Amino acid sequence: MNATQPGASCCAPGRGGGTGPADGSGAVRLPPAPGTVPGGADRAADGRAAPAAGESHGTLVPLPGGTFLMGTQDAEGFAEDGEGPVRPVTLRPFSIDAYAVSNERFARFVADTGHVSEAERFGWSFVFAGFLPAALRRGAARPPQAPWWCGVPGASWRTPFGPGSGLDGLADHPVAHVSWADAAAYCRWAGGRLPTEAEWEYAARGGLDQRRYPWGDELTPGGEHRCNIWQGHFPTKNTALDGYPGTAPVDAFAPNGFGLFNMAGNVWEWCADRWTTDHTARRRTDPAGPASGANRVMRGGSYLCHRSYCNRYRVAARTSNTPDSTTGNLGFRCARDA
Repeated sequence: MNATQPGASCCAPGRGGGTGPADGSGAVRLPPAPGTVPGGADRAADGRAAPAAGESHGTLVPLPGGTFLMGTQDAEGFAEDGEGPVRPVTLRPFSIDAYAVSNERFARFVADTGHVSEAERFGWSFVFAGFLPAALRRGAARPPQAPWWCGVPGASWRTPFGPGSGLDGLADHPVAHVSWADAAAYCRWAGGRLPTEAEWEYAARGGLDQRRYPWGDELTPGGEHRCNIWQGHFPTKNTALDGYPGTAPVDAFAPNGFGLFNMAGNVWEWCADRWTTDHTARRRTDPAGPASGANRVMRGGSYLCHRSYCNRYRVAARTSNTPDSTTGNLGFRCARDA
């Protein structure tokens, strides 16, 4: 399968309510862990809910807003994902995190609030098979069209590779195995919200107009790796030439023109918007996505993306998943109104 086939994606399948339109990989259904209630109080929370007191905003970068060209007609893109048409979008000023939220920051949130993530409530999450010992891979529930993902009982943000794993050496890596509701809850605690999809793309472009990546049109200018994606043959051989077979620290690689890190690769990032592929070329002001819909938007690609299979680390690339889904390559960053 190659990059011209839009059904191919490295993003994980949905937990049970379905899958993002771009991955087509089928949902894996495992029962909730005994004594848990999937979802919880934060399940219905809106990503743009009113701010609450929380950690400092030292990592937020103020952006001026204005009008930019959103979307792409790039021949390497996926029209079926709703990447186009190119349309002018005007945004009010806002601030966005320079970094994806790290394990260390998420741990402070959990310690302060007692938040229990949805992966912990359900009792399992998706882990890339290549990170698992043979004993866990054998017999693991796998979506038939994406068998490199395993539904692992006991996997969560605390134990990202399943039982017996932990966060040693990963404090400054992006938190993963977090659902949309987990991300929205963190943002409220931190006094912010999830970015809209338009805000995310404007921020990722870093002031460049219609470029393919946050730094320009060439993936590795001068042979330099600018993001954490898959090198080699997906999904069996990752040469990790960028230095990271899995997640990288949230401040790895050079920032874009706005001073934002890892807007391509590393982990997918939840946005506030519900999913749609119904876009027009007319001008929009502060779009916030459709009012209804089962899935939420994810942006940025991840360390599992490769041009031969999931060329979705471009700034205009997009996909979605059910909001209760959690995977080892899905995180988020916060935004805030100016």
